[in-house]
Amino acid sequence: MNQSFYKYALTFRGGKKSDGKAVFAEAMFYDLTFPKQSKDFEEISRYIEELAHSDISAIIFDEMWLLYETNIAFQS
Repeated sequence: MNQSFYKYALTFRGGKKSDGKAVFAEAMFYDLTFPKQSKDFEEISRYIEELAHSDISAIIFDEMWLLYETNIAFQS
């Protein structure tokens, strides 16, 4: 797995405001303390549950993590 989750999630920026993944990505981009280099589910999940803005939803994160694993993690 070469690409961080953050970098993958940024590909969803610029979508419609009705798209949960786009809202997540936009909020994540503006969150200066988001763990940008992390590739670890537990670390990111803990951050989202404890510290993140409400637009960075744990439910959307779970959906995006599955896409991340499918599209990035297993391509190595």
